[in-house]
Amino acid sequence: MTKQFSRRDALKILAAGVATTTAGCISRSGALNNNAFNKGAVSKDTTDRAPLTRTVVDGWRQRHNRVWLGGEYWANPMEDWRLIDGGAECIDNGGNRSVHLLTHQLVDPKQRFTITTRLQQLDVGSNDGGASIRIGVRSELNEYRSNVFAQNGVDAGVVGDELVIGNKRGKLNQAIADQAIELTLTGTPQVGSSALKLQVRLVSSNELIGELEHLLAAEDIVGNVAVVSNFTIPVVEYGDDAKTSEGRYRFSDWHLSGAAFNNKPEQKFGPILWTMYTLSDSRSEQGFVMSLSALTGPMGEQDNHQVELQVQQDGKWQSVGTATLDPDAWTATFRINNWNEKQQTPYRVIYREQLVDGSELPDIYEGVIKANPVGRPLRMAGLTCQNDYAFPYEPVANNVVKMDPDLVFFSGDQLYESHGGFGVVRAPAAPAILNYLRKFYQFGWAFGDAMRNQPTVCLPDDHDVLQGNLWGEGGSPMPERAIAEDTVDKTGGYIEPVRMVNAVHRTHTAHHMQPHDPTPAKRGMSVYYGEMIYGDVSFAIVADRQWKSGPEHLDIIVGTSGNDEEPNHFNPAFDDPSLSLLGERQEQFLQQWSEDWRGHKMKVLLSQTIFASLATHQWKADYYLKYDFDSNGWPASARNRAIEAIKASKALHLCGDTHLPSLSQYGVNQQRDSNWAFCTPAIAVGWQRWWLPDSVGLNNRNRPQHGLANTGEYLDSFGNKNYVYAVGNPVVSEARNRYVRAHERSSGFGFVSIDTDAKTYTLEAYKFMVDATDGKASNQFDGWPVTIHQQENTGANKLS
Repeated sequence: MTKQFSRRDALKILAAGVATTTAGCISRSGALNNNAFNKGAVSKDTTDRAPLTRTVVDGWRQRHNRVWLGGEYWANPMEDWRLIDGGAECIDNGGNRSVHLLTHQLVDPKQRFTITTRLQQLDVGSNDGGASIRIGVRSELNEYRSNVFAQNGVDAGVVGDELVIGNKRGKLNQAIADQAIELTLTGTPQVGSSALKLQVRLVSSNELIGELEHLLAAEDIVGNVAVVSNFTIPVVEYGDDAKTSEGRYRFSDWHLSGAAFNNKPEQKFGPILWTMYTLSDSRSEQGFVMSLSALTGPMGEQDNHQVELQVQQDGKWQSVGTATLDPDAWTATFRINNWNEKQQTPYRVIYREQLVDGSELPDIYEGVIKANPVGRPLRMAGLTCQNDYAFPYEPVANNVVKMDPDLVFFSGDQLYESHGGFGVVRAPAAPAILNYLRKFYQFGWAFGDAMRNQPTVCLPDDHDVLQGNLWGEGGSPMPERAIAEDTVDKTGGYIEPVRMVNAVHRTHTAHHMQPHDPTPAKRGMSVYYGEMIYGDVSFAIVADRQWKSGPEHLDIIVGTSGNDEEPNHFNPAFDDPSLSLLGERQEQFLQQWSEDWRGHKMKVLLSQTIFASLATHQWKADYYLKYDFDSNGWPASARNRAIEAIKASKALHLCGDTHLPSLSQYGVNQQRDSNWAFCTPAIAVGWQRWWLPDSVGLNNRNRPQHGLANTGEYLDSFGNKNYVYAVGNPVVSEARNRYVRAHERSSGFGFVSIDTDAKTYTLEAYKFMVDATDGKASNQFDGWPVTIHQQENTGANKLS
């Protein structure tokens, strides 16, 4: 929920409590000066050997009942776990539901350790998957965030009438059924190995009912530590009828101790997960408006639902006020009018967690609101498409932090349906939202430091609403027939409930400026298109799929229609002027925006994807797919209307989505008569695309002077005119290391410098595994960097 404040309101109130002290608080500071945050992100390496010197206790007894287990934990998946009466209960009978500890990893097997937890089977059935303590969970990176999704490790637990350590089993002295038991796992170092001992006791009598020992190689136990419900049953995605498990478990009083563990409290994720903010000139009596959203995990009814924002003035923290958490999106949003844009201002967001005993535990998240960047070029990062095989994308995230841009732009696909595993919940709305939030949280977990100190524009795209393709039809629901026939990637409309879509919009855009016209779309679906003026640049933000017409209007079968046609043939049956791309509302907004030059010198259009079909091959490098109706080269008439609407703006179009970095210039009436478009590299390419027009014989003219293949003037498959200046085609990669695979697939990020005095845009396209600050030419894709002049966006071309 959003709370509006004036600057005068903000300065009236001196913060109480944590405003002058941080005693007893949890503080996660961002950099508060340029020298500090130019050093880059804090390392996430789990091998830090600072040992644990105390016993760690879960603290769940002091938390209220809720979904979110706490900042020290990651639940797989979040929506299947609840804090209930002081314990973590799995509410789903599926296999391999786990809770990982984030602040301590087992890093030194040459030291002793002890892990204890109490557990109880809640549903007793014939298909019991057991419960365990799991150690040695690690990805190939052995990095704590990526570790939580690794499907490996050593289980020490109980299943049926047996106790288990790894592949060794023993018999319990008696059946457990629904009795509460306590597991204690100890590790004692041996030469190159660790001697593990598991003891099982009844909680009611402390009677020892089983003991098992096993010797494992030292390297086998290094990594994350977790507790697991149904550890012997594989994960089955939601909705799969093969899921038959009848067991589920509750865990409580989870303790661990020993110098084998590290101590990394800074790895805590929440209650405040991250923040996003924007700064925009309203060109009204409201002056510059600073809008900030803080995101928390899903809290409970008895938890505090208020978040406080403070700013530092003259060395003292002053309270702006509080905002209420939205009960679906779990965002608290502040808008402050008449913000002093001339100075950089430290801020902090405070959530005071109310504990069961009546005490409070404040969580403090700090950052800076940048000064409005005028009198110099505005520098911005462009990012898109985060397939989670490369999570947490450290090379890209660290580069963005080090480069310290004035603005960060995420153009869409901050998540995919496959994020974190376990599948997709479609309905009803409440569990569907939790399923979405858990996937979305990986985005903030990876890029929180890149957003902490920079204004951020964050657009939802098709995968963010958990659809492979989206033709939004102005907010219409997808026909039930399409869902039943599993043609959802070929049909217009939204699959998810509108309440869930609105939660997606709030988590992504609540911190944006107010929409140009906030009138909801169909069924009460929220809208977010509008203008942001920052750094002498006006940014138009549009939703280029929310109003897009579905292919069924022309009886098109996506993936099939037109595939037998010759590459240089353009089928007139695949266009109709009545079809929509941006929709009438957004077309009118862009026409108005293009002609309004108050308060700025240059313009940029921000949207999800390019107004062209710049891919000839998809999935495999030798698979030619002529028509991609998901691209915004279709519908062609609506594409041309969109470009005509922005031509007077002289704007660069900055976008993403295609998993293929490209720099091109639109043509409508003739080649190269309109705006340039920079489609930035994907952070982590999943579905691969190639632009290989020369290999299929597409007609080509006027190749650029650099002579790179597959460049020059082309007509795409819908007959749209495009001058392709540069493209970053990938190679097929199945490298085991996630970062190498992402690099070879043409992943990376974009960077744009806008010089409002010289009237130029300098465009850079960086590869995934580089240090973007060392100046090496090989850091960028072939054809970049490029500088274009503002007038070239009208067809007055200098670049050739």
